[in-house]
Formats: sequence, C-alpha cells, structure tokens
Amino acid sequence: MTLARADQASRRYGDVLALDRVDLEVRAGELVGLLGPNGAGKSTLMNLLVGLRRPSSGRVELFGGDPRDPATRRQIGVTPQETGLPGTLRVGEVVDFVSAHYADPVPRGELLDRFGLGDLGKRQTGGLSGGQRRRLAVALAFVGRPRLVLLDEPTTGLDVAARHTLWEAIRAFHTDGGTVLLSSHYLEEVEALAHRVVVIGQGRVLVDDTVDAVRGIVGVRRVSLVADQLPDLPGLVRTERIDGRLHLLTTDADELVRALVRAGTTFSDLEVRPTSLEEAFLAITSGDQPTGEQPATAAAGGQPTTV
Repeated sequence: MTLARADQASRRYGDVLALDRVDLEVRAGELVGLLGPNGAGKSTLMNLLVGLRRPSSGRVELFGGDPRDPATRRQIGVTPQETGLPGTLRVGEVVDFVSAHYADPVPRGELLDRFGLGDLGKRQTGGLSGGQRRRLAVALAFVGRPRLVLLDEPTTGLDVAARHTLWEAIRAFHTDGGTVLLSSHYLEEVEALAHRVVVIGQGRVLVDDTVDAVRGIVGVRRVSLVADQLPDLPGLVRTERIDGRLHLLTTDADELVRALVRAGTTFSDLEVRPTSLEEAFLAITSGDQPTGEQPATAAAGGQPTTV
C-alpha cells in the first residue's frame, strides 16, 4: 500500500527549479533514506508530501488524498530541519500540548523515555542544550502514533550517544509496523537505518534502490594497502593516502592486484571491499560514475575481503 506519492512533481521558487518531475512512492512498512547535497530538493519534496507547499506541476498524494487535508495529515508525524519551541514551557508541557491534538497519544513518560529525555520533563525548553531540543523535536513527531513519519535531518547537532538513542527509537517504530521517510546528511545513518535509498541531485531523483545496490551502481571497489610507490594501474577512479595507507578506488580490483604483482610492487596489509554508501553517493551526485555501468540489482555482501 502506498502511503505517500509524488507523480512528476515539480516545484519552482521564482526562477529556481527546486524539484524537476520527481517520481517517488513510499509504501507501508518501508524505512526510506533520502540523500542529496544541500539544495538538492530534499526538504522541498518533504514539504510537498506533508502539504506545506503545493507542486507547481504534477501531483502529490498522502494516503491517497490531498496532503493539505487536515484529516489526512493527522496520520503523519513530521520533524522539519528547524523547529522552534517556546522557551518558557517545560518539556512535559510541550508534550502535553501536542498530545492534546490526538485521540490516543503516546503517554508522556513513555515518549520521553524512548528518546532519552525521561529526566527532563520539568526542564524549561529554553534551558535545554541544542541536542536535547533536537531530540524533543523528533520525539514530538511520534506523539500521535502516526502511520508515517517524515524526519528532515533528525540528528543534526547530536553527539554519538544521542544519535544512537534516536536511531533505536526509529528502529523500534519501524519494527512495530511504522513507515519512515528520513532525510540525512549522515551517510552512516542511512546505512544503519534505511532499507531503501533515494538519491536526489539538482531537483531530480538520480537513484532509487537498496543500500547495497547504490554501492554497486558506481561499479568500483576500494583496495587498501601499505606501499611506498605504485606503478601505473588499470581502472583507477581515485587514489587517496591516509595515515600512510593507500586507498585505491578501482573498476577492476582483481586486475589491479594482478598488476601490482606483475610489476613486483612491494606491499602489505592488502584489503579489498565494496565501496561505502558515501563513496557511491559522491560518485552519483558528482557525475563520476564509470561509463557503461548500470544500477546493480544485487550487490556483494558488505564484509571486506582481506588478502
């Protein structure tokens, strides 16, 4: 069942084309990661799906109806990129205010505990740290037991521990049958949470596939080793030296290793593994995808192969 849909949706702001004929479906039970550089159109797409903006052309649906219908929107939870909280209200009061809009809200204590805020119920929101305010803003998206939650950069400003607490809350919601569309700049976050990845660049959907398939799209592997010098090598996409270790992105890892051996290169600690989602993301959005490569329908497992 499709919960949210964009069909050839475009959105202009004056002369700026923020979204260009975007097609997207979010189906019940999915956890979809939305990736793209700043200005790619991620927030604009989310605003269309929740009815905060109208498409300039094309169509957007939420639960099969108009996203601007209040009855339809009552079934979603949203955390935008930036939220404002009344500084003089206590955390518990903010939760109670939002809860009053729903017939069967999540109890205040349960919600705060789920997001690591259980000891802050009596604290004024103006006295919270930036990370605490962000966690509260995300928690509020779950108050009304929504069918679909849309989170725009939910962990911005959070430390590692707080980020993992929020991840666990999102996973628990998804495990219980909830549906999530999550926009993030933290690529490890999408790898950790999402089952499906949609990459947007310059207002268009560039890729819509599984995490493993997105890695495979660029058709490269990462070969890491320790060596002083390298001969000319076939199929190199990029070379980096980090802390004395060479990292080679290549379209043919087997041939690269054979070329090292044939050239008599002295090397050690050789490791070959699939590209990370970050490497795939950078290649897709920068147009550095090797020519002739097609999106993969399946990719090798994520475990590195060490020689």
